[in-house]
Amino acid sequence: MTASWKSAVLGLCAALVAALALCASVLPASAQRIVPAGYDTYYFSGTTADPLNPSNPNDRGTTVQQADNILNKLQGMLQKSGLGFGDVVQAHVFLVTDPAKGDIDFAGLNSEWGKRFGTPTQPNRPSRVAIHVNLPTPGALVEIELVAAKKAQ
Repeated sequence: MTASWKSAVLGLCAALVAALALCASVLPASAQRIVPAGYDTYYFSGTTADPLNPSNPNDRGTTVQQADNILNKLQGMLQKSGLGFGDVVQAHVFLVTDPAKGDIDFAGLNSEWGKRFGTPTQPNRPSRVAIHVNLPTPGALVEIELVAAKKAQ
């Protein structure tokens, strides 16, 4: 291995460590969550926001409004299984370009996400991916699916 190749690899490793440290310290997501043996795993399918007005099913609001609605719905689903946001170990978030912004509203998503994860009252943060997509549901800017784990009874 040449010196320049070694330097490039070491530089990439240093950047990865810095990115993981940033994720662990700033973002309301964790770089890694480990589910120990003896835990049950729960999978919650992708959920989109309800329409703001039933007479206009395509108006589901902004990314912030949709993220809030979806996370409230998911909280109810978690509670029905005896779980809470602290039990969530992984999340997949699908974001659509917000027509009012011309791009995905990642900050808007994080503003709602940060109210539920990585807070003083609920410090756990799931590992999370956010993907820019087109969703088939008219008006949907956000879809969220969760994986949770809890010690088996």
